[in-house]
Amino acid sequence: MDKIFLNDLSIDTIIGIYDWERQTQQTLTFDLEMDWDIQPAAATEDISKTLDYGAIAQTIVAFVKASEYQLIETLAEDLSAMLLAQYPIPKLKLTLSKPVALHGQNTARIVIERPRG
Repeated sequence: MDKIFLNDLSIDTIIGIYDWERQTQQTLTFDLEMDWDIQPAAATEDISKTLDYGAIAQTIVAFVKASEYQLIETLAEDLSAMLLAQYPIPKLKLTLSKPVALHGQNTARIVIERPRG
């Protein structure tokens, strides 16, 4: 199966369990790997035969900006479910990164893979 990647999508939102996290937006970064057969689009140069990653990016930005999750795990699950329901993606791998201050400047990152239906 071919893959379409959408990387380094940075979105500011409210996320976290601590009081200070609920008072200021943080920048989350999203990377997506989506299974897709690119041959029909490549053979015809017809955009309707491929994934519109611009529309997918806009959907992600709108969803995340409107959210106020406590856990990145919940955000990742809900976002993946919404994308799989809204777009005909056979399989999706989502990486979500959040800056954290554990020892200096660090990044917390989770990766989930979900098949369609």
